[in-house]
Amino acid sequence: MSFDTISVIGLGYIGLPTAAAFASRRKRVIGVDTNQHAVDTINRGAIHIIEPDLDRVVTEAVREGWLRAVSQPQPADAFLIAVPTPFKGDHQPDLSYVQAAALALAPVLTPGCLVILESTSPVGTTEQMAGWLADARPDLSFPQQVGEAADINIAYCPERVLPGKVMVELIKNDRVIGGMTPRCSARAAELYRIFLEGECVVTHARTAEMCKLTENSFRDVNIAFANELSVLCAEQQINVWELIALANRHPRVNILQPGPGVGCHCIAVDPWFIVAQNPAQARLIRTARQVNDDKPDWVVDKVKAAVADCLNDSGRGSSDVTIACFGLAFKPDIDDLRESPVLHVTQLIARWHRGQTLAVEPNVHALPASLDGLVTLVDRDRALATADVLVMLVDHQQFRALAPGDIHQRWVVDTRGVWR
Repeated sequence: MSFDTISVIGLGYIGLPTAAAFASRRKRVIGVDTNQHAVDTINRGAIHIIEPDLDRVVTEAVREGWLRAVSQPQPADAFLIAVPTPFKGDHQPDLSYVQAAALALAPVLTPGCLVILESTSPVGTTEQMAGWLADARPDLSFPQQVGEAADINIAYCPERVLPGKVMVELIKNDRVIGGMTPRCSARAAELYRIFLEGECVVTHARTAEMCKLTENSFRDVNIAFANELSVLCAEQQINVWELIALANRHPRVNILQPGPGVGCHCIAVDPWFIVAQNPAQARLIRTARQVNDDKPDWVVDKVKAAVADCLNDSGRGSSDVTIACFGLAFKPDIDDLRESPVLHVTQLIARWHRGQTLAVEPNVHALPASLDGLVTLVDRDRALATADVLVMLVDHQQFRALAPGDIHQRWVVDTRGVWR
């Protein structure tokens, strides 16, 4: 069965670029999202997120009739699920979005359809999704029931792209294809080869799920080392960025840069999926998560110390001191605030500080609900002109471009080493 019509469930930071990539190869693509604003925006040929080159591809695809967005699944030859997989308050995986997506598309499945889960998920989620589909459609057969003879093929294929470079990496990077059977893997690889220039590497669904979790846990552990090193260096009055630069001159050492914590919907979440399923064995992964989760509180303590120094030197009251937090996104030059540690830092500062707290985030036009009423969104120049204490949280290009003479404040907490 050929893939004439492809449906992407979830039109966020991964789903929309994926839909656009297929549409750019002149495939009919039906994007599905419960967010009516996203649906309406895409159908106008515009985008509701910030990602370089995505707007051009979506505009062309919609204008030429290859891409359209709807709020409920419609019949297609292949379905890709790219919905959130957060964790609950106790760090347990929340698969409710995956289940809702599976149950929504189940009524339009027909023999020969391919269903691919792209959402980062705990090991066994693809098989669980197949079970939900089988329960919803007892008239169809699935891989866990009849193997290669199944009416519906199911696979897992995680994304591995960098925000800000998604439209390049989506096409160039290798993809791990984890089918529930060899035929499932082969059909999934055939689908991705419509736009993929990288290699399709085939494995089992469970291994593919663990591969995605492993990639992000590896990064989390390495970031935790850098973050812990920054705490140690602060105690020893050592410039951590100079230290890392010196250590990295060793031919087999490549230490990452520290920061105010770890954000995004993957690195800050995925390690907990491993810990949740293997609580006794995942000791290093759990510790790294805790190191990175503790870093925002350490940053806030540094801000409190800077404000105290400001008060001692100026003789003013705390309500007269203005703090400006530079950056809210989880990484530079994007608008994505999901699981952003600096959003948490800014909120903690605003709740503690009696004076005014400003936020500078050039990639958003409005503050999230968590900061509403606590923080004032301003541009870079106003913050520099009015703030007493500067807190560098995200090294957006606009902030990196500042010359030393542009910063006159004596009290600066720089978590990125930009203004040192």
